[in-house]
Amino acid sequence: MATAKKAPAKTAPAAKKAAAPAKKRTPNAAFMKALTPSPALAAVVGSAPLPRTEIISKLWTYIKANNLQDATNKRNINADAKLKELFGKPQVSMFELAGLIGKHVK
Repeated sequence: MATAKKAPAKTAPAAKKAAAPAKKRTPNAAFMKALTPSPALAAVVGSAPLPRTEIISKLWTYIKANNLQDATNKRNINADAKLKELFGKPQVSMFELAGLIGKHVK
């Protein structure tokens, strides 16, 4: 006795999802507010008021330019003289970065 094969599932619901226009996210105003960096942070990112996102971006540019990412564990950042003043310790995790920066902006 031969068994009947099932027909492949229809993909109509997936087509409806693709046809719907994607909603554009509006940026949170708190992230876009320009903050004034402290003197320790200004030594790394500059003294001009910047949004928090730009501060983190410039900080990562500085870290990569000075080769401060730990070679064995790329999630850790080794502090040089400027960053040690900012972080308060010789090595931090990249997940601590935003929290530590919060103390240095107004």
